[in-house]
Amino acid sequence: MIHVHIHQSLSQILSGFKIGVVHYEDIVVSDSPQMLKGRLQFFQETIRVELENKSLSDVTGISDWRQVFKQLKVDPGRYRPSHEALYRRIAKGQPLPLINSAVDLNTFFSLEYTIPLGIYDVAHIDGNVTIRLGNETDHYEGVNGRDNQMANKLVSADELGAFGSPIVDSKRTIVTPTTTSALQLFYLRPATSIEESGKLLTAAAKMFTQIHGGEFATSVISDE
Repeated sequence: MIHVHIHQSLSQILSGFKIGVVHYEDIVVSDSPQMLKGRLQFFQETIRVELENKSLSDVTGISDWRQVFKQLKVDPGRYRPSHEALYRRIAKGQPLPLINSAVDLNTFFSLEYTIPLGIYDVAHIDGNVTIRLGNETDHYEGVNGRDNQMANKLVSADELGAFGSPIVDSKRTIVTPTTTSALQLFYLRPATSIEESGKLLTAAAKMFTQIHGGEFATSVISDE
């Protein structure tokens, strides 16, 4: 099982910072079932209606993560947390693309919990994972099709370098229908307690394995 830890330098900058980790084994990834497609569509419509009467800055999970980025000296107006990018797209009436069952469910969780999430194919992760600030050599081709320079941004990295972040993930570790083991990272809100974080991870992992089969193990990594 991959070990995930938070670099001590982050703990000096961010108070209460924590990461939720779920390991999945023996999963089967495919096209999203109709149930998931329906829930995603309904959820998007609900969010779109809600955003007609309030701004994105009024959404707690979005304002929280803007503040985290500011503490890291990352401009949240230029580099948006991934869940805020999803909300912005929905507010414009643009439907979110369907990729596969794992990625689509990851999107669902990001909308439901209003936090950034990442899910990665363990077969393409080299060694253990560190959550840290990117350095000058950290860059990757992202799922957005661009080369993303990750210096001074929050990243998840293995022995080969950065492969994910709460902004955009890399193509190197994407989950596909050939994926059988996955690592899922929840960029939890700092205000969420360890106990509530654990409950959130278990609920999400149970839903994930209901769709994909397999087994899961959860943990909350923090500086507490």
